[in-house]
Amino acid sequence: MNLEGKVAIVTGAAAMLGSAIVRAFVQGGAQVFAVDVDSVRGEALQAELGPRCRFVACDIASDTALDALVADVLASAGRIDFLVNNAVVYGDKGLEASRGEWLQALDVNLVSGAMLLQKTADALAAQGGAVVNMGSVGGKFGAAGRALYPAAKAAILQLTRNQAASLAPRRVRVNSVSPGWTWSDALSRMAGGDRAHADRVAAPMHPLGRAGDTDDVAQVVLFLCSDAARFVTGADIPVDGGFSMLGPDQGRSARDWFGG
Repeated sequence: MNLEGKVAIVTGAAAMLGSAIVRAFVQGGAQVFAVDVDSVRGEALQAELGPRCRFVACDIASDTALDALVADVLASAGRIDFLVNNAVVYGDKGLEASRGEWLQALDVNLVSGAMLLQKTADALAAQGGAVVNMGSVGGKFGAAGRALYPAAKAAILQLTRNQAASLAPRRVRVNSVSPGWTWSDALSRMAGGDRAHADRVAAPMHPLGRAGDTDDVAQVVLFLCSDAARFVTGADIPVDGGFSMLGPDQGRSARDWFGG
């Protein structure tokens, strides 16, 4: 997929999944603004990928920071073709979460992506651009002991449809991607860094027999932004090895299966 001359913004870019998405865009020829609060990992990603990747330290929960981000991208690159809302926080006390914890989780996981799309909509419309919101199988099924993360992910799936309907007349496509268990920062922590262990635990719930790779997800994000998906909008693409086909987690989250 040739994205030469295109410009992408990817949030949550310093984490394992975000950096895989950035790499995929760079390999496709795009200029990527990699957005995160983690300067150490973000700057390392920029150094790894070279001039097509520019790290931008940004707290997406701040409207002032988002305004500065969009202004910076337009001043530097002159256009915005793609937006990938990937930033996430995982902290979740389930039913015991406080109001402040609810608001903080929803602010990062849901509202900030909506605000960033609002602020980039005109630039995206000028290019006939595309948006990918990051959903999750966690937003589709019940899981004991969790509430904040799955509620936000479920809301993202509905928000995607509404954004797609609202922006279709302006030639902006909006879709979501819902990964299953993916070898990401969170799963690596639960598996103690042991990928083989993660695959063994994931296998019974993923018919393809393993946890996902970050590049499995990144390639679908790239597809949705490319001309190959030019007639796709308002859709959610499961990248879950068949997890959502079966839903065999018995109402338990990945954390429970790992005993963590």
